[in-house]
Amino acid sequence: MNLTEFNQSDGCDHFSCPERSLSPAVYILLYVCSAAVVLLTMCGNLLVIISVLHFKQLHTPTNMLVLSLAVSDFLVGLFVMPFHFTWLIESCWMFGHIFCILFNFMSFQLTSVSVGSVVLISLDRYMALSNPFLYLKDITSKIVHTLIVLSWVFSFLYNFVFFYVNGNFTDLFLCPGECLVGTYNEVGSAIDLIFIVVIPCGLMLVLYFQVFVIARRHANAIRDLNQNKKNISKNVSEVMKSERKAAKVLGILVFVFLGCLVPYYICTLMSNTGSSYIVINNILILFYLNSSINPVIYALFYSWFQKCTKMILSCKILHTDCSFVNVV
Repeated sequence: MNLTEFNQSDGCDHFSCPERSLSPAVYILLYVCSAAVVLLTMCGNLLVIISVLHFKQLHTPTNMLVLSLAVSDFLVGLFVMPFHFTWLIESCWMFGHIFCILFNFMSFQLTSVSVGSVVLISLDRYMALSNPFLYLKDITSKIVHTLIVLSWVFSFLYNFVFFYVNGNFTDLFLCPGECLVGTYNEVGSAIDLIFIVVIPCGLMLVLYFQVFVIARRHANAIRDLNQNKKNISKNVSEVMKSERKAAKVLGILVFVFLGCLVPYYICTLMSNTGSSYIVINNILILFYLNSSINPVIYALFYSWFQKCTKMILSCKILHTDCSFVNVV
């Protein structure tokens, strides 16, 4: 029995939002923590967006993909997180029927875009390492911009059709204080699991494994070359560090992403009762938190992000020709 049938059988005649069982101090603390997470998500990703857009040196195909991911993460913090946290703290949906549909559609849309962006970043790093000369020649900004637009459009069409087929635009059964969608059933969850998790995440893992193998192969070849030619040791060292960092950051990004995404889809696939819906709703926080973690990963491992953040916070980007400053 899916969630729609469950709620229709129970009916909404006596449904009301549960009374608060938390003390005022805990209640306020939850809202403060939620606000902090939302601000971290929005501000962190906004710094990434401003950095990539403002500094000309960062206008590379890879960073355009990072920008797409940062935009989707920023929108999660702006349009999804505040309402989801309020819903959980209050144990009641207070924003009405229409916004419930828009909220769920936005959540699914941004999830799809994030998955597509991480897959494209993995593919970009694989091509850059496997054939760097061909990558520099053929992978232009125009091609990357086209892929980004297609990923957003495809995600929109996929989710629109998925919602329409499941009746979420017309047949969503909503009691006052509830926000349930018909995609929480076994068939819908299985289909979404295949197209949003199994296929994309399988590609991520394969591509990352190839990136790791290639980076190790390059490192060994360069080490051998370095032993024979001492005069290129500095350049060799920089290349080795760059390749290892690219593989390391990509690996962290991919595995953190998978760690936040997979538990939610496993629970939706296994669940078919109203009680499990509460569990799903709580686990969904983990995936939203990925939007907060990504800027932290950039801050820890990308020196250009650290430099750009300092310049943005100190308002140096307002200076003339600041966009041409060397930040890499």
